[in-house]
Formats: sequence, structure tokens, C-alpha cells
Amino acid sequence: MRILVLGAGALGGYFGGRLLEAGADVSFLVRPRRAAQLAAQGLVIESPFGAMRTPVHTVMVDEAEPGWDLILLTCKAYDLDAAIAAVRPAVTPQTAILPVLNGLSHIATLQRAFGAERVLGGLAKIQATLAPDGTVRQLNDWRWLTFGEIDGTLSPRVAALAEIAGRARGMEAAAVPDILFRMWEKLVHLGTSAVGTVLLRANTGEIARSPGGIGFMHRVLERNAAIAAANGYPMKPAFIEEFRALFADTKGMYATSMLRDLEAGGRIEADHILGFLLEEARRAGIPHETHEAAYLHAKAFEQRRDAQRLPRSAS
Repeated sequence: MRILVLGAGALGGYFGGRLLEAGADVSFLVRPRRAAQLAAQGLVIESPFGAMRTPVHTVMVDEAEPGWDLILLTCKAYDLDAAIAAVRPAVTPQTAILPVLNGLSHIATLQRAFGAERVLGGLAKIQATLAPDGTVRQLNDWRWLTFGEIDGTLSPRVAALAEIAGRARGMEAAAVPDILFRMWEKLVHLGTSAVGTVLLRANTGEIARSPGGIGFMHRVLERNAAIAAANGYPMKPAFIEEFRALFADTKGMYATSMLRDLEAGGRIEADHILGFLLEEARRAGIPHETHEAAYLHAKAFEQRRDAQRLPRSAS
């Protein structure tokens, strides 16, 4: 299986490297600076599941050509348009595109760009970072890659990816028949976490220890679950109880990457997560004042960031 990975950062570098190690024919579509790092030292991964250092084949962003069975998209949602432009020359009728972005709206965008038959659904759960020297460092034992056909079939291309990914160390891969449900599950808990931690600028434990914090997070969770149900994906009771407990944990330390990016003065996935949930709540007639406030908060931050008016510690 020939796989083209867009980027060789924390997520793309880790999963692409593990697939390469398992025997896949993997190349990385990268920009000049990252290409130079990889040429000088190879792809370097530090992980509890085994370190690796290996030479890799790279393709420059403006030099992509056809011939790939799978393109793995690991970009942030705000870079999706640039990612589509970068991989378009590499896409043929035989190419499958596996995005592992947060949220759901990117699926329709990719289907419009490349055709519904080429787009898979996918989820990644990993905590990793790209160090300044180009090393990919895995930070805990999260190592999951979940994927499937949007229509729920177990196609030959999905089975082939599952077979090779199943041989990779440091990686738990699964092909599933209900990938859209899994993606809605992730959006419900991620969206709840994002609304709470971004709007209140605190992690889940700090919110839970604040007056009314647990009830606030539970209401957001219930509304996000109602949004999913309105789209045909009701959450299971065990899932709701798991995240009610998480948001009630006064010792919890969980904070979303969106909050970390916001506090660092970086770009955030405001439209892809918060904006999407707000529009879906409006469409379904679900109370959405809290979603509106969270989205407004994020968009006002973007205005301030773009005007370079953030405090120095966040710029």
C-alpha cells in the first residue's frame, strides 16, 4: 500500500512512521524546512512503545504526483483549504483520502473537492509533540487510529489499511462500520470540553471546583448530545455517564488543545468545532446561548490576535 502523509509533524510523523515501520510504502508531503530536517537526521520518534530513527522519502508540497493508494490528512481544520490544494495533484480515482481532523464539517468539504467515493472517516487519539529539532515525542500511551467507510461497508481498501496498521507497534488501529457515530461521539465530548475550557479559560478540574461549574458542564454535555441525536446519532447512556463523571471530577486536569493554542496566541479551530456546533444547535432548535458565547469569545480572540493586540505572554 502506497501512502502519502500530509506533513510529518506530531501526528503525521508518528502514525506515518509506524506504518512505514510495519512495511507500508510511506512518503511525507512536507515543506522545505521539514524536508531538510528529515534529510539530515531521518524521522526520529521517541515513544514508550519503542524509539525509531529511519530515513524517509519526502515530496515537496508543490511537487505531488499521482500514484497513491491512500492520503493521510493530519492538518488542523484551519489549514484544510491549503491541504486540499497540496494533495489535489496526487489524487486519482483509485486514491482514498483519510482525514483525522477534529469535528465533522471537513468531510463534506473533502467530498465536494474530491468526490464522496474517495473520502473515508477517521479519528486519531494521541498526545505527541514535534520538538524544535524535529523529533516526534509521544507523551503518553494514547496511540489510537480509527477509520472506516462513510457508508459503513468494510471495503478492500479499509481492510488493507487495517491489516498493515495492525502489524505496527505503538499503534492501536481499527476499521469500524460506524465511523460517523464514532466521530459524533468525539465531537460531543470534545465540543463540551472546548466550550467549557475556552469560555471559562480553565481546565475541567478548575471548572468543577468553581461554583456551579459541574452543572454548567453537564448542561453543555446534554445539549451537545441533543445536537448529535438530532442528526441521527444518539449517545449511549454509558458514554454520557463517563463524561458526566469526567466533568464532575474536581481533581481533573484536562484542557483542550484549543485552550492551549488560544493561551499561546495561536490559531484555533473556532469555526470547525464551536461554529459547527452553534449552527447545528440553531438548526435543531436546541438552546444555544452558551455555544454562541463560546464561539463569540473565540472569534473576538481571533480579531485581537490578527490585530496583534494580545498580551506579550500570548503573542
